[in-house]
Amino acid sequence: MPGYPRPVIALVLPGVYAPQDDTALLAEALREEAPPPGTRVLDVGTGSGALALTAARHGAEVTAVDVSRRAVWTVRLNAWLTRLPVRIRRGNLFGPVRGRSYDLILANPPYVPAPEAGRGPRGRARAWDAGGDGRLLLDRICRDAPGLLRPGGVLLLVHSALSGPERTLELLREAELKASVVRRRWIAFGPVLRSRENWLRQRGLLSAADDKEELVVIRAERLR
Repeated sequence: MPGYPRPVIALVLPGVYAPQDDTALLAEALREEAPPPGTRVLDVGTGSGALALTAARHGAEVTAVDVSRRAVWTVRLNAWLTRLPVRIRRGNLFGPVRGRSYDLILANPPYVPAPEAGRGPRGRARAWDAGGDGRLLLDRICRDAPGLLRPGGVLLLVHSALSGPERTLELLREAELKASVVRRRWIAFGPVLRSRENWLRQRGLLSAADDKEELVVIRAERLR
């Protein structure tokens, strides 16, 4: 079984989401999946490209997609610096790869619940803010990803327990995927959660005793 160490990248341009605990947790699930060389992989919402490059390093045929121009340039630079072949596309979620199919889809989308301000997130906040329930993009991924999986294909998706893993499992199972939580990790609140801690408690998403956030990785497989 090939090893997939903690993602390492050469650089992250300002304004691009840098690899954090959620990236590392998804990399662990990727390591356990151990896709063989030649596996067709899609990394949607790639950010710095850490997961895309990790998969490419082990022989996967990787396509990386992000809506951010800075993210796209970051992945291009990292792919060039590491001399790893990654096909890079700019666009919203699965728009740039319509009509294609994959053996493995990786997704680390924005998932932090955020106070609604009458408009979608802008600037750097697009990397983490995900509407009042944290599911601004999660529901779209659950709806659209199954149609891009080949028979036997797998979706690996990481998000916070604050944004409804039960709902994610329900939607993926309704799409006739076999879905379960395969990784869990408690982490200290980061700057974003600390900044809206009171709001999250008022919403009932955090209890008075909660001082950590739980991350989960969901694995969903298309059986046929």
